Amino acid sequence: MLSLLLSGCSEGDSEALLRDYHERLAETLSSEAPPRSPPGNIAAFPERDQRLFEIAETREGMLDIYALRECHIANLVAGRNNQLGKVAPPSQRWLYELELWRRLSGCWNSDVPDTLSDDSRERLARLTATKTDQLPQVSWNALFASEEWVKSFSRASSPLSPEALVEVEPRSAALGYLRETTLHQFDRDWTADSATLEGHFKTLQERPLSAELLRTLLLAEQRLTEASTLMAQTLDQEAGVACPGATDDLADTPEATRLAAWLDDLEHAARHWLEAIDALLEVHVAPPPAVTDYRRDWLSLTHPEAPLQAFAAARDRHAALRQRLARHCR
Repeated sequence: MLSLLLSGCSEGDSEALLRDYHERLAETLSSEAPPRSPPGNIAAFPERDQRLFEIAETREGMLDIYALRECHIANLVAGRNNQLGKVAPPSQRWLYELELWRRLSGCWNSDVPDTLSDDSRERLARLTATKTDQLPQVSWNALFASEEWVKSFSRASSPLSPEALVEVEPRSAALGYLRETTLHQFDRDWTADSATLEGHFKTLQERPLSAELLRTLLLAEQRLTEASTLMAQTLDQEAGVACPGATDDLADTPEATRLAAWLDDLEHAARHWLEAIDALLEVHVAPPPAVTDYRRDWLSLTHPEAPLQAFAAARDRHAALRQRLARHCR
């Protein structure tokens, strides 16, 4: 196997690691280092009106709500309509809608409807049905309207440093909890904890991890492709001209192990994070078209042009060329 001699690169810089590999590879092959082009940025996240559902506002008079006082929704509605309720973040508005649905549905499935007038009973039935229908879209909007979620895909981001990959798995607990809240939103025996929910949204806000991982995949794919081009050009040369005197440099080294380990860690971390996102989105309603397109192009685990699959393909091609080149140089 062609060795990757990486002495002297900074441990905190993925670009430096890959740049040093290019230089050592070129030295081994008695060639110029391949030209490096800046990898492209990720696409902009869909605009607000493209990623959210329009949900009709429910309006009822306070006297009508008071007539449903046995359902215990009056204080809840009043809290939603006061000044603090109107400026609450999307996650808190979702908790309000969740609690409102639970009180309405619980009330409808109790003895209360038998005590109501015909108009009030019809109103309770209508409100319960409306909130039941709206809740899946409300939970979607709570996620996709949140600043924390949108900033996770910020284009104003950089590739991850090698040591930052260890943060991915513990931070993915936030995605797991958001999935659980969606799975249990129609379970009246399950209670979403406001502090826990906000804590996980804070985790998402701390760094744009989705964007950082995607940009690291783009960087690695670009640099592997450039190195593969250099090796392919070497293999196209006549026998005896390629890699003169380089046989001793084609053995495995600790530096080669380090780069291979970084590529392994990157693929594992990116797959873990994207699988967590995929699992979260799968329990939601079918997304708006713009989100469907973004998910396919950037978050897909299987689409050949999405960053994860493109990176894996570039890595496989690079490994195959290394093996061919090692045999050729011997």
